[in-house]
Amino acid sequence: MIPNPVNGGYFADPTIVKDKGHYFIYATVDPWGDKELAVLETTDFINFSRKHINWPTKQACASPTALDEMVWAPSVVKGKDNRFYMYVAVGGEVWGGVSNTPLGPWKNLKRDNTPMVKSTDYPHVHNIDPDCFIDTDGQAYLYWGSGYKWINGHCMAVRLKDDMVSFDGAPQDITTPHFFEGAHMVKYNQTYYLMFSEGKAIDASYQVGYAKGAGPLGPFREDEHRVILNTSADSTVIGPGHHTTFIEKGQHYILYHRIFPQKKSFVLRQLCLDSLNFDLNGNIKKVSTKGVQRFN
Repeated sequence: MIPNPVNGGYFADPTIVKDKGHYFIYATVDPWGDKELAVLETTDFINFSRKHINWPTKQACASPTALDEMVWAPSVVKGKDNRFYMYVAVGGEVWGGVSNTPLGPWKNLKRDNTPMVKSTDYPHVHNIDPDCFIDTDGQAYLYWGSGYKWINGHCMAVRLKDDMVSFDGAPQDITTPHFFEGAHMVKYNQTYYLMFSEGKAIDASYQVGYAKGAGPLGPFREDEHRVILNTSADSTVIGPGHHTTFIEKGQHYILYHRIFPQKKSFVLRQLCLDSLNFDLNGNIKKVSTKGVQRFN
């Protein structure tokens, strides 16, 4: 059995890739980010080794328009060219990177060493929490966005060109009524699920919801099945959110963070893993936060 939390450290906003039998989890270092990401390597979700990568760092991802924010919320995918692509928020801006291996060396996708999205590009959007989705036809899309002071979250979305960094058209605002941040796209049986976090990441109101659409750019519609992961009645699970998903042996899994109860003035979060399932009507079922069986 893989228990929750899966690791004893304090990390948030995870993304995950698998390469040569090894899983690599990239995450925000708590509290509220560091000058680098946390990278955890594992084969069984029981034993982890902490790794350090050369990029992104607060120093390497600096720009005149950067905000006073650290390295947050990565998204890593394996492209159709078998290289690894990372999209990450540093200083309230979205940066893109590429590497031949999960542990690097990584480099900026842009030769001029600038962000893909500046903090000033969309003034009403907190330009953080990027998520890259590669459709079954190989087309890549980028999603990002949040709000300020825990209100007015926005989700921006755009097609990416084959270079995985240039925008193919103008970004669109695809925000749904309860979206706040942490966009994550899932495709299942030709339906697109815009998953997201809502509420405040600092308390028990944080939770995971979703909306369904016929295409990767929507439009997306929420319904009564929206919330699939939230604070439990007995408070054993508090403020779960900012998740990613992956498939292992035909089963979908959700990797997310939840708040670690403590009395300090800042929030600490830990990583958890559970199964993600769909019902016969194509709705995502409520997540059972009991942990999962070992994969191997």
